[in-house]
Amino acid sequence: MVTRILKRRLYKQKQKEKSQDTDFPFPTIYDFFSEHLKTGYPNWFELPQDVTASILSRLGAAEIIERAQKVCTQWHDICKDPLMWRSIDMRNLGELHAMPYDLDKMCMHAIDRSCGGLVDISIEFFGTDELLTYMAQRTSNLRCLRLVLCRNVSDEGLSEAASKFPLLEELEIYRCYAGKDSIEAVGRCCPLLQTFKYNQWTNGFYRYVLDDEALAIAKNMHGLRHLQLVGNKLSNQGLQAILDGCPYLESLDLRNCYNVNLEGDLGKRCAEQIKNLKRPEDSMHDYQFAYAEMNNHRGLPNYSSLYPAYHDVHVFSLLGGYDSSSSDDCDDDGDSFDYANDDDAFDEHDYDVHTF
Repeated sequence: MVTRILKRRLYKQKQKEKSQDTDFPFPTIYDFFSEHLKTGYPNWFELPQDVTASILSRLGAAEIIERAQKVCTQWHDICKDPLMWRSIDMRNLGELHAMPYDLDKMCMHAIDRSCGGLVDISIEFFGTDELLTYMAQRTSNLRCLRLVLCRNVSDEGLSEAASKFPLLEELEIYRCYAGKDSIEAVGRCCPLLQTFKYNQWTNGFYRYVLDDEALAIAKNMHGLRHLQLVGNKLSNQGLQAILDGCPYLESLDLRNCYNVNLEGDLGKRCAEQIKNLKRPEDSMHDYQFAYAEMNNHRGLPNYSSLYPAYHDVHVFSLLGGYDSSSSDDCDDDGDSFDYANDDDAFDEHDYDVHTF
């Protein structure tokens, strides 16, 4: 079954290249597989269990639950190992409204699988105060928390959860409704915090000054080494407070902070105190949400373009699932596969999609 899936992907790739009448200048993952398929690809299930676990761990949580664990009993057992869930990646690569499952419930299920060993979690486009509470009740070992466009996470919810994360070392917040109060709570409850990314929408038309968040950072996060404040509304006064209150800062990202002026003594102090300084006017080309910012006026974009590495690993995740109605499902002569009569086809009903 594995070989047949790879062969049909290669077939479509070859057809696409023929239609374009040009050679793709860079090798693809299909090129990597093609040489092996000529003589027969090795059996995936003969790989050592630790190697298989390492590969599967590179998939997102949704891909593991909805695809990888359904391939066979061996993979299912590997995917239930708590060590697989020390890091949970719930970055959303699809259209939220088209998903047939509840991401909050799926995330709770993934947290349960960690058996209290969760240390790193990324959540995008979903998430609630209830989810943070659920997480806080089941792990006290969290080191890294990433919240992106979690519109239903409040100041109060994050503040309450922070009290249960004393080992937190890295926190990233992008366009959530968490502000001064939660920053103060995180600073008080997470003394080991070294990296804080608190980024906002970088609209240059509304330049009112707001130093509350900067002052909260300065007063409560004295041990910070890395601070990112892209699009923040702080002024020189807020920046001065941060430099005074966070003496160990090594990197500071102030891109698109339009109220900050680094000319004169303040700019000189930043250059002397901060090893890696990004100024308000510096390029945004390496900022992971740069594409989203440019297209913000069109509504929420598809963020999959921000994570190109996922497209390679998706080939592996596809081994655990297929769409019998897809035009991609064809063999070497272009005919559709008949999954109903395929002896190698996996029974997709072995694990119910919605019960995980």
